[in-house]
Formats: sequence, structure tokens, C-alpha cells
Amino acid sequence: MSTLSPTAPVTDPAPASADLLARLNPAQRVAAEAVRGPVAILAGAGTGKTTTVTHRIAWQVASGTFAARELLAVTFTDKAAGELRERLARLGVRGVEARTFHGAARWMLSIMWPHYRGTAMPELAPQKGLLLDQIARSLPAPDCFRPRRELAQEIEWAKNRRIAPRDYLAELDRTGHEQPLKDAGRMLMVYEAYEAAKRSVNAWDFEDLLWALADLLDEFPEAAERLRKRFRAITVDEYQVVNPLQQALLDHWTSETSDICVVGDDYQTIFAFTGASPAWLLEFPQRHPDATVVRLEESFRSTPQVLELANRLTPKLGGFEKTLRTADALLERPDFTGPAPYVESYATRADEAAYVAREAKRLHLDEGVDYHEMAILYRINARSPEFESALAAAGVPFVVRSGAFLDRPGARGLLRMLDNDRRPGSDVRVAAQAAAERLGWREDGQVKGSDEAQTLQEDLSRLVELAGSEVWPDPASFAMAMRMRFAVNADTSGVELLTMHRAKGLEWDAVFLPRLNAKELPFKSRTSAADTDDERRLLYVGITRARRHLYLTRAADAGAPSEFLVELGVVSPQVVQREARASSTRTRGSGVELDDSDPLVASLREWRRIESTKSGKPAYTVFDDKTIAAIVAAKPRSEGALLEVKGVGPAKVERYGETVIDLVRAALAED
Repeated sequence: MSTLSPTAPVTDPAPASADLLARLNPAQRVAAEAVRGPVAILAGAGTGKTTTVTHRIAWQVASGTFAARELLAVTFTDKAAGELRERLARLGVRGVEARTFHGAARWMLSIMWPHYRGTAMPELAPQKGLLLDQIARSLPAPDCFRPRRELAQEIEWAKNRRIAPRDYLAELDRTGHEQPLKDAGRMLMVYEAYEAAKRSVNAWDFEDLLWALADLLDEFPEAAERLRKRFRAITVDEYQVVNPLQQALLDHWTSETSDICVVGDDYQTIFAFTGASPAWLLEFPQRHPDATVVRLEESFRSTPQVLELANRLTPKLGGFEKTLRTADALLERPDFTGPAPYVESYATRADEAAYVAREAKRLHLDEGVDYHEMAILYRINARSPEFESALAAAGVPFVVRSGAFLDRPGARGLLRMLDNDRRPGSDVRVAAQAAAERLGWREDGQVKGSDEAQTLQEDLSRLVELAGSEVWPDPASFAMAMRMRFAVNADTSGVELLTMHRAKGLEWDAVFLPRLNAKELPFKSRTSAADTDDERRLLYVGITRARRHLYLTRAADAGAPSEFLVELGVVSPQVVQREARASSTRTRGSGVELDDSDPLVASLREWRRIESTKSGKPAYTVFDDKTIAAIVAAKPRSEGALLEVKGVGPAKVERYGETVIDLVRAALAED
């Protein structure tokens, strides 16, 4: 326990450097000079948070308030911890413990566990997916195809709240939390099997590190007291995303008299699905009535035009009010200018993607913006292929930062299934559909789960559609063509494609925010919907990634505009209502969005269901949704007219023609 032993109090203050705080603006300086806690630094996007935190820690040491080894700085990523150490070293400060929550817990346990438990600490297990893959394979369909990351996130949801398997079902009932599988008992089985698999090899996952340390400190109060004496002051970065398990550790590491500084921005709480909550930050002044609260609102990143738009969202963001403004130092630079944010609607998703690609090329050629200083941020990974194709066609280099189309489970699995199928003359679309169904695809899209599940469905739907878009020699040729189509021009440096969640903490000269449509943001699948407040904060994060150029676009064939565009004041409520009505019968994606209130749609779908049941074959083998939409649009009243409908061939006219025409005539008679 020697390395966690408390240090002697500082009696001889270190000489304070008079110019250490000279480069800080007034608000940053107030925060840095508040060397004793409790302190809350509310750091808006681009306001120099890391600069403020490092100078505050350096001033805690330079002013003689604390010795460097008495300080613990907790971050959420290894990259942030490394940057903190590097910046402190440049300020002449070494010896501060700057670690992630998990890194700090692992370090503390490596010393405490053998001492208090009398055994060696378990090894850290590899990624959850490796263990969960074997467990998930034993599940019945469609749950066996559920993305492994989605199962891992559900386990993390429970463990971040210290919910053991024995309490899992009761907690679901208490909170109303929606688990990803067909029934909760099945998810409980996965959770139990996962925990048993870890125990069998004496391994921990990352959540176990925090849980084991919290349990140890609960059981041995003297261990917690020793830690509090070792670290007399603690700084917590990104405090808006702490979860209950992390907060439990902080409560052990600090006491009522401890010096604690929390840093964060409740406007940027975008990981609620992990258990993160801004509540701890928002309630900090209530828990610490004597706290010093400092707001950082001067942005060193974005133009006034970008910030003015971002600030329009703040009335509904709640929490601590912050109004961002561009730093005077930026405004004085002649090269730091930018246009008003560009807002536009395009007729189709293809048109929207083509515009983004053209504009990226124009920015590069006409205004000298480097490609790697541009980003396309979308809500879910399923959107990347549209922009991969458009950028490739325009000759624009790009990098997919959060899962390229061909690297995702749906595309990778389906194409592998078709690789060796070289039967000449075989129906490639039927082969693709069969492979997609083996991977959990459903034509109607009625699949429970998160945006990862939605991405899987849309990736598979995209390939099924492409398989039927032209005549292929055989399924293997189709698979090869898809790899060529989506692999070209994927560069090591270029326009960055990633989700809005992945963009947190990053910035670019130009940011494109496409597909700002209803059901996309806020995200809503056919079986679940994301929290609107979380989604609004996600858009705020997306907007504030831009330094100078910002583009907000949408596609009419993807549905009505996002409600957030109304809140931003760039689209009127009347436009939303008009486009919502127009989209109710519009085709969408690789399938269609059918209007079930239409009697003809309802009767055709019910008839198709009956035919499918009688034949024992999938519904799409009768007519897929796209063909039903075409029949509804054409309303054929003769077999000749039905034969002209795309997707209806002579065989199907002979088999189903009379019934379909009767249904059309009946629907028209009702009208």
C-alpha cells in the first residue's frame, strides 16, 4: 500500500509564476484561481476547457496549495488523460495522477486487492463481443442476429447502475427500460451466461473494475479514508457524462471537506444510453452550496454565424444557461470569417448526397479548405454508403471513421454468404433476400432495438435492393461488384464520415449535417424512439463542431423535416406539416413507407399475409412492399394494366391477377 500512502502537508509554498495565468481570459482566470473546492466549471463547446483545467491544476501546485502527487485528475478517455499530462508537463508540472476512471480503478485495485482480498486481481477480459458471440449464437432467431455491441450495451446499462443479474428483471419493471431482445427473460439469460463465462476464466470487464473497487471501499472504510488522504484534491473532466457507478467511486474518493472540481457542459450530454446523466452536474450546487460556479462562454472555435444558430437551441436545452460568443482574438483575425449556415432541402437522398460531395469539392478547390478539415456527420452508421458513393463519384477522398459500409456486420455477412454462389442464371435478388433473412433481416422493418439494429436492417435492405436493380451473372458476381463499388476512394486522409456521437470533442472547418428529417433526428425506428432531449443535445454538438462552414440539409423523400429545424427557426411549422402529409405515401429507402390508413394498402397487405401463410414462404415472394406501393399508385383495373406495374411479371399476373384487381376495384368503389 506504500504507493497510496498519504503525503505530508505542504509547508513551503512553491514559487508562483506571475505569467502562468496571463494568457487566460477573465472567466478562465477566475476558474484557475479557484484552487480550493468545491468548484464547477461549466465549459461551453470550444471555450478552452482543457486549457483552463491544466492551468488551474498548475496553479494549485505553483501557488503551494497542493503538491503535484496529491492531485488526481479523472478523464473519460486515454487520449484526454495523455493530453492532460502533456500539457501539464509543458507548464512545468509533473507527478499529477491523470487517469481515466477505469485506469484509476485498475491502478488502485492492483495495490488494494491483494492486501484486502488476499488473492491476485483477476485479469481484464478481452472485448465483450468475443464472449457474447458464442452466447448469442445459441439464441433463437431473430435474436441470434442481434448486433453483439447492442447486447454489450445492455449489460453495461445494468452494470453501470450496479444491477446484478438477480435484480435485472425487477429493475426493468421499475424503470420501464426497454431491453433489446424479444423478451426480458432471454436478455437475463445472456447476462447470466456472460457473467458465468467471465468467472470461468477468472476475468473482469471494465465495469467490474469500478464495481469491485466500489464494493471494496464499501466493505473497508479505512481503505477509502486512505485514498482521501492520498489525494487531497480531485478534478473530474466531462462530469456531465458520469454514471451511477462512477459517481459511487467519486463519493468514496471525496469527503464533505474534500477539494473537488467538476468540469463539463450539460448541453453536451449525448450518451444517456450508457447510463450517463447530467443530473450530477446540474445538482452539484445543491450538494455543495458553497461551490464556486464559473461559466466559460467565449468560444475559440466557431464564427458568430455558427454560434448564433447553436444558441437558438439553448432555450430548450435546459440546465445551466450558457450563451456562446466568438472570442475577440478570433474576430480580430482577418482570415477568420465564414458565411451564414446553409440550409436547404433536396428532392431525394441521392440529390442531397451529390450536393454534399460537390460542395466539398468546391470548398477545397475554390476556398482552399483541406479535405481532412471537412466532416459529414450523420445520426446512424446506415447513412454512410450514400455519401461514400457520392464522394467516390465526385473524386473526393474520404475516411469513414465509425464503421464503413463493407466493414459492418450486415454487408460483411451477406456478401460472404454469396461469395461462392456461382450458379449461372440464378435469381440474385432471391439469393440476397435469403442471405439477409438468415442475418435477421425483415422486409417490414419491424425489428426491436437501437440504432445499431436499425443500421443492420438498412444495410441488408440496401443490398437486397441493389441485388434486384439490374441483371447479375450470379450472386458471387454481385458480391464482387458491391465490394468494388463501396471500396473505391476510401482514403487514409480526406473528408471524414462519422456519426454525431463519435464527433464529440472534435472540430472541423466545414461540417455537413445531412438527413435532418423527422424520425432521423430525433431518431425513431418502427419499434423504438430515442429521447428527444438527448437528440436535441446531439444536434447542438453537431452544430458546434463547425469552425466556419456549416450545412444543414434534408431530403424530401426521407420524410418531413426534423422538428429541430423549426426550433432553429430555419423551417416553418407549416412546411413540416405539408411535407409530412406528402411523405405519408412516398417510397423510402430500399423498401417503402406504406400508409396503413389507405384501405387498398391494408387489403393488399392482409391478402399478402394470407397467401404467405398458405404457401409457407416469406411475404416478399408474393409481392414486396415496393411492388405493393406501385400497385397502389397505379390502381390497375385490368390484367394488362397490372402487367405494366414494375415488379409484376406474367407468372404473378396469372397467379394473383384476378384477386389483386378485385381488391383494387373494391377500394375504388369505397372511395
